[in-house]
Amino acid sequence: MALKYLHTMVRVKDLDKTMDFFRLLGLEETRRWDNEEGRFTLVFMAPPGQEECPVELTYNWDGDDGLPSDSRHFGHLAYQVDDIYATCQHLMDSGVTINRPPRDGHMAFVRSPDNISIELLQAGDAIEKKEPWASMENTGHW
Repeated sequence: MALKYLHTMVRVKDLDKTMDFFRLLGLEETRRWDNEEGRFTLVFMAPPGQEECPVELTYNWDGDDGLPSDSRHFGHLAYQVDDIYATCQHLMDSGVTINRPPRDGHMAFVRSPDNISIELLQAGDAIEKKEPWASMENTGHW
């Protein structure tokens, strides 16, 4: 049986705000479909050069009262980064809360505006622990 990964879909409440968040991570819009009859928009975003691994953002035009919820039933999206500290600093400087700081120089978690848990993993081995990350406490849950 052949199997090919296509995408991960997440429902979003504010499409523009969510797209801005994923752009902070470096993802780009690869395609979009506005469905007048179904009253929804699908936006696919992926890292540059990795268009075959998108996240599908599904936005319902008439709202989605179930969002944002805890979203833990979803699990998380995971992205590898070249420098975990620089990535987290960039996100913090842009107003994103680091829910699980990269204390170990390897892993961090943040949440999108729709409460989607995002895991950030350092490429290769963990980098040397350093402040303020090493002693930073968790914020909320991840």
